[in-house]
Parts: sequence; structure tokens; C-alpha cells
Amino acid sequence: MKCPYCAFDDSKVVDSRPSEEGTMIRRRRECNRCNKRFTTYERVENIPLIVVKKGGQRTAFDKNKIFNGMIKACEKRPVPIDAIKTVVDDLERSLYQSEMKEVPSSLIGEQVMVALKSMDQVAYVRFASVYRQFKDVASFMDELERLISEKQTEGGHETV
Repeated sequence: MKCPYCAFDDSKVVDSRPSEEGTMIRRRRECNRCNKRFTTYERVENIPLIVVKKGGQRTAFDKNKIFNGMIKACEKRPVPIDAIKTVVDDLERSLYQSEMKEVPSSLIGEQVMVALKSMDQVAYVRFASVYRQFKDVASFMDELERLISEKQTEGGHETV
């Protein structure tokens, strides 16, 4: 590490400690030439994740967009905010762990719908109506009928 005082390119680490909830390391260094001390910070470099939309346009991944969409779908529903945060965090983690540099928006949308379906079926239908762009009442009813038949085959008789 180059010394900011004398530009000598050799220093020793005097102290290291985690910073910012363990996402960064703060290091106190001492220059081997002028003996002055300075601080450096080390963090993991995130690989940028690009979302490829249906029309082909590319945009940077933004987990806040997913979070806000789920909040809207769950509005006035008994879904804890922490459950939504957990889903969004898990989704983000799985996308980065996949090591894909470009992710189709359809993959993200489908994963959100799977999570919502198990959390709250009304929120699921709300999200699906926007995500799948239901054109009319018939397409909306088709989705509701599919949900009802799934519930009945699972042994439950709960309706939406």
C-alpha cells in the first residue's frame, strides 16, 4: 500500500478490525520509510448484477424494486415486513451465489411469486396480476381457479 505522505510503496499493518457490520476491514498501517500512520479500508468487491427485461433492455439489479413491489402486493395483508425483507435478502443472495452476470427479470418475478404464494395468496394474486399483465377478468379468473384447484389437490379446501 502506497504511503499517502511520502509515496513509499511498502507499509506494515499495525492494527486490523472489522467495520460496518463485518462487511469491511479497517487497517491501521505504518509506512516503512517515514513511519507515519494511515488508515485503509478493505471490502469485498461486488460483481455487478444486470437484470435483462422482457424487451431486452438492461438495468442494474435493485433489491428495493423487489421490496417495494412485494410491499404493494402485501398491503393491508397479515404479512410481517420482516418476512418480506427475508424473502428479498434470500433472493438477492441466491442471485449473487448463482454467479450469473445477467439475470432475466422473468426469473426474479417467478421467484417472488413462489415466495408470495406460500406467504399470502391474496398478495400472490395481486403481484401476479401486475407481473403477468392480466389483460381482462377472464385471465384473472383463470389464475384464481388454478389456485383453488391447487389448494383442493393439496387436501385443503381454503378459497382465495
